[in-house]
Amino acid sequence: MTIQPFPNFQPVNTHHCVTGSMRHVYLFNNHDISEEMMLGLGQGVSFIYWHPKGEMPFLGGRGTPKPSMEELAAQRTGVHMRLHTTTSASKAKQSLLEMLAQQQPVMLQVDMGFLPYFDFEGEAYHFGGHVVAACGYDAATETVLIADRDGVYPVPMADLAQARGSKFKPFPPQNRWYTLDFSGKRQPTAAETQQAICETAVFMLNPPISNIGVKGIRKAAKMIMKWPEVMTPKQLKWTLFNAYIFISAVGGSGGGAFRLMYSRFLRETAVLATNSRFDPCADEFQQIGDEWAVIGEKFRELSETADPANYLSDIASPLEKVADKEQAAWQHLQSITA
Repeated sequence: MTIQPFPNFQPVNTHHCVTGSMRHVYLFNNHDISEEMMLGLGQGVSFIYWHPKGEMPFLGGRGTPKPSMEELAAQRTGVHMRLHTTTSASKAKQSLLEMLAQQQPVMLQVDMGFLPYFDFEGEAYHFGGHVVAACGYDAATETVLIADRDGVYPVPMADLAQARGSKFKPFPPQNRWYTLDFSGKRQPTAAETQQAICETAVFMLNPPISNIGVKGIRKAAKMIMKWPEVMTPKQLKWTLFNAYIFISAVGGSGGGAFRLMYSRFLRETAVLATNSRFDPCADEFQQIGDEWAVIGEKFRELSETADPANYLSDIASPLEKVADKEQAAWQHLQSITA
């Protein structure tokens, strides 16, 4: 049989896996908040250059505030959110089945490499920071219906359990799931959006370590030139392609390393706060997002060239320029919200 989503569940196309899964669950509970608003309220835009020993570098435009982006967004929209993890696969399964039996969609963190609807063209690929919404279940076939960014997909429970319990780095999912209480749901206030913007700007301009924020962009520009010294040619090509994925809309950033989504958040804030000073800031992040998109395409192009090591300056130089523009844009936002 064809599994149907729960009654009142609305599958919608989304931009980012976390905010998209939140939007699915929010809409089910009649709480209409845009993905862009959740990203901004959750202080979810940042930059990180991360190169763990023995692994390939990671460049990402998402932030990792504490509390998490999803928790901050929930707090500022009147939703009580709890994050759960367990080392027990049976406990994770039982908790999921109990919520599905109540016809409640459930946000799950998974390793996308184990989800059968993704096609990695025969290559082993693992990313455990992916988030989806389980929105239907067929007990006879033990199949779960999963809502992702571009549709709904039936996934055998065995595959889902593997995706939830993956040990692969980075970001092993640890059987994480979320429970949300909408009894106090509300729209965010203008003060909350402006607080979120101010705190994001401060973090981007004064990060605790040099591989985060604007400093992180500058560090990435320098370290990229050293990649051929620490990688094989095959690793270099894969790293370049991976960087493209996490910058582009294909990888779930909404395009331009989340800057295009952030631009739209600023436009929403201008309306909510009745403050037109946010509109020029939105224009700045639109332009910055477009420049990130060009940089992402350059990563992709170099990943397909015979010897990309000779052309890494074609990425490093634009990164330095976008860092200058980001610094000015975040300073602009800080001056408005401080």
